[in-house]
Amino acid sequence: MGVLSFLSLPPCTASVSASPRCTEDAKSSNNKISTLITKKYCSRRLILRFIGINHILCYGSPALAAPIMDMNEPEVIRTLKLASGVRIQVVTEGEGPEAHGGDLVEFNCVCRRANGYFVFSTVDQFNGESNPVILPLDEDQMILGLKQVLTGMRVGGKRRALIPPSVGYVDENLKPIPEEFGPRRSLLSHAQEPLVFEVQLLKILSVPQQSEFN
Repeated sequence: MGVLSFLSLPPCTASVSASPRCTEDAKSSNNKISTLITKKYCSRRLILRFIGINHILCYGSPALAAPIMDMNEPEVIRTLKLASGVRIQVVTEGEGPEAHGGDLVEFNCVCRRANGYFVFSTVDQFNGESNPVILPLDEDQMILGLKQVLTGMRVGGKRRALIPPSVGYVDENLKPIPEEFGPRRSLLSHAQEPLVFEVQLLKILSVPQQSEFN
């Protein structure tokens, strides 16, 4: 009805002889119609923008489009703080044999920066396939902080640890280190900061041979 009332106003002759009152009424009518049209187009624009934003959120952001993973923190059984500065959270104790220094062990791990940013993982984040690390618990081959985390773990156990750089990648040849160029470069670029490792001990493949003279 508002639109019709504006459009049904009597026309005024736009001439030099038009009366001031008629000219003023015409200007007032044009202003009202212009305001109404502007509001209409603004409303359409807002609706389209809203739809466009929702489209981007739903389809442009994989984090929102994909099912949300369970991000609940696992329950921590106990916490350890070592003299080296390594802080360990025991998540699962494990029920298998216990790992000792020199043992050849197989384990999975996920490495993140202290702020939570992902660095590398031995478990594929998309298909769940794992490529476990096999290393001896030897500080000449493995970063010292991770050796301290794995020593004393039982097979099946899980731990999370904050490893300071002083017992981390002090040498680029120390492992574990990803083979892919991108993750490797990312890891080495953050080697001088604390790193968080989540590890699961899978197997103890062999133990050091003791001398028969001992």
